[in-house]
Amino acid sequence: MLKGSSAIVTGASRGIGRAIALCLAKSGANLILNYNHNESGAKELSKIIESMDVKVHLFQGDVGDFNQAEKMVTYTMKEFGRLDILVNNAGINRDNLLIRMKEEEFDRVISVNLKGTFNCIKHASKIMMKQRYGKIINIASVVGLVGNIGQANYAASKSGIIGLTKSVAKELAPRGITVNAIAPGFIKTVMTEKLPEKIKEKMLNGIPLKKFGETEDVANLVDFLVSEKAGYITGQVINIDGGMVM
Repeated sequence: MLKGSSAIVTGASRGIGRAIALCLAKSGANLILNYNHNESGAKELSKIIESMDVKVHLFQGDVGDFNQAEKMVTYTMKEFGRLDILVNNAGINRDNLLIRMKEEEFDRVISVNLKGTFNCIKHASKIMMKQRYGKIINIASVVGLVGNIGQANYAASKSGIIGLTKSVAKELAPRGITVNAIAPGFIKTVMTEKLPEKIKEKMLNGIPLKKFGETEDVANLVDFLVSEKAGYITGQVINIDGGMVM
């Protein structure tokens, strides 16, 4: 379905990003896998994707750095000659109650999650506008819609991504570029598995479908949104949360 297209997936070394990269590779997309710290995870994923008859390259870099994000896009063009898909998945959390939250905890989360998304869109959109084609997917969160205790920084960053998505979608639509956001709820990852059982049980009780999401659930939605089947969808925020936020 995506054979011959090229995609960047940020934060691709584990969790949701890893699942997205695998899904796009299965659909035939050539990939740039961005990671910042988890080199072993990125290399392991690259080896798996190499067996799928698509091209794959690693790019280590902090998307929160404007120049590094630009270098990533330049590298993509050098390797593939075009950029069709951008998935802004890279994100971090530094949870703390507001009264205890340090300035650097707030700034770092905003830098990676929100500014990183802006940086990548800024540089990728120049290429996509010339092509008059592109698919941009931003990974937000239901926390950006309803907030969460101890996550003022994270919620602000994800809420900002939602506003950014809608604004950029309006700007880029005349050039044939769609921009959408996905807001996952509780998705099973290494990070969420570390939560205490009492907290997980409480969260499960608030999910109508009575189960946690899988990383593949998010990946399958990305795969749909970057396909031609979703060509008339832009500026949308799609929750994937088992009904947790309605």
